Amino acid sequence: MAGLVPAIHVFAATRNKTWMPGTRPGMTKEVPEHMNAIEPPQTYIVTNRRVLAIAVPMTLASATTPLLGVVATGMIGRLGEAHTLGAVAMSSVVFDCLFWLFAFLRMGTVALTAQALGRGDVAEERTTLLRALVLAAAIGLALIALQAPLAGAIYRLMGASGEVTRAAEIYFCVRIWSAPFALANYVMLGWFVGLARARTALALQVAINLINIVTIAVLVLGFGYGVAGAAFGAVAAEAVGTVAGLTIALRIVGARVPDTGRIFDRAKLLRMFVINRDIMIRTAALITAWGFFAAQGARAGDVVLAANSVLNNFVMIGAFFLDGFASAAEQLCGRAIGAHDGATFRRSVRLSLSWGFGFGVAATLGFLAIGPWLIDVMTASADVRIVARGYLVYAALASVIGTFAFTYDGIYIGATWTRDMRNLMIVTIVLYFGAWWLTRPLGNTGLWLAILVFLGSRGALQAARYPALARATFNPATAAP
Repeated sequence: MAGLVPAIHVFAATRNKTWMPGTRPGMTKEVPEHMNAIEPPQTYIVTNRRVLAIAVPMTLASATTPLLGVVATGMIGRLGEAHTLGAVAMSSVVFDCLFWLFAFLRMGTVALTAQALGRGDVAEERTTLLRALVLAAAIGLALIALQAPLAGAIYRLMGASGEVTRAAEIYFCVRIWSAPFALANYVMLGWFVGLARARTALALQVAINLINIVTIAVLVLGFGYGVAGAAFGAVAAEAVGTVAGLTIALRIVGARVPDTGRIFDRAKLLRMFVINRDIMIRTAALITAWGFFAAQGARAGDVVLAANSVLNNFVMIGAFFLDGFASAAEQLCGRAIGAHDGATFRRSVRLSLSWGFGFGVAATLGFLAIGPWLIDVMTASADVRIVARGYLVYAALASVIGTFAFTYDGIYIGATWTRDMRNLMIVTIVLYFGAWWLTRPLGNTGLWLAILVFLGSRGALQAARYPALARATFNPATAAP
């Protein structure tokens, strides 16, 4: 730990060579006390380089998480016990979904921090972090308190064998103690991105995952602690990540901590809750859509289920890139909203969409070109290979069709148009189920067509709503004082 914080801190400092403790990006000296509330907003120009400076690190940060799952599963697999392998694999999915439900802690923090940055409101930047950390701690502690009924309900629904379920519940009851730390890390990742310190966020995410891998290797392979060791590795990694993140954050803000009254300002708390509520509903709809897709694939038989699982990896890889540009849109659009700079906002939207679409097209063409080879690498089953190749085109198209869904999500979150995003997502989920119902005679083809309708309609609806929201936001009559 002694070497971890300085290493991350040095990496963070490379984001801006003039950075000093207690300053914000682009400043060369500490913020004086009289500037603790509002300072003149910094002039900035959105360029291709600025977009990529956020998108690339966040893409890499997203990509490290599934690699962690592969490594952890491989280590457990070396124990030669099928039930422990199944328990860890199943529980990893459970925690991915459980924590993803609270991803609003990252996205909402990006938006509110970026807007404060755009306004030049240094004190609100700090207060946003503290408010979100308080909320993360409350949710994390609630999950720990509810661990018994949660574990019971989740694993009954999973329907695994008794041996697998018992091992999975052991994993759950250990790893659930990581909840406050994991959610706090969501907040700090969002805060760093909101301040345009994406490389700091990347460094923190990589450090958490590396510590997790090392800890699991020591506890599982070295000491033979099995499932409990794998779970404790996640707890230790998230806890160390929280300490490291808070240390870096403290160096950024200096010793000036907002007073309690500002942290618990009723209007600001209400706004944060409303934004986070809307993002949570949107995320729950996403989980529902993909969970339904997986369930319907399972009902089609083992071969179709396996083929869909292989192709889902292609969808995930494309999503890593698209999510990076969504993060760029969150920060850049949020900062422009804070500065009430319509021209910069529109340029941020245009560049984010352009880069996202370019990568979406590249990913689709890449999957079509090397997809058959990747399928052969991922599975040795001849039947699964044949079925997966038959649906490859749909999985490949998900990247380019999903471009606008991902990027407009980032735009709407950065602008805090979360109510509209929530409402449009509800319409989209209805269209998704309607498309599935109409295409049921097509079997698995209909299922893939429905998911493409889901991705396409999300982006199309948000694109259609965007002009009216932009006009209302930058109308001089409604400008913020």
